[in-house]
Amino acid sequence: MKKHILLVDDSATMLMSLKSSLEIAGFEVSTAGDGVQALERIKARKPDLMVTDINMPRMDGLELIRQARTIMRFTPILTLTTESQQVKRDEARRNGASGWLVKPVAAAELIKVIRQVLPGA
Repeated sequence: MKKHILLVDDSATMLMSLKSSLEIAGFEVSTAGDGVQALERIKARKPDLMVTDINMPRMDGLELIRQARTIMRFTPILTLTTESQQVKRDEARRNGASGWLVKPVAAAELIKVIRQVLPGA
């Protein structure tokens, strides 16, 4: 059975590019444009992994991670962002992020990280 990944980013181009790469790699992918939409998706169907941006409208990635952790305690959550500040990384980790990637990231690198944090992927 394919692993289900939820991608969260306010950039439609980024979502389209990542979704395509992950589907080619054999994953099932759903997308959300911000944290509010992502929580709706999580409540409807928990993903096996979530990859989220940090800077988004309505609800940023840090708050999304915090709230998502109440629903999916053990699901890996990766951040994929232009942010590289240690303070943000520390906050993301405190909120429950499993890993941190800085944009731009090559599809092969993202898939490698996903396979490291997602057993059986």
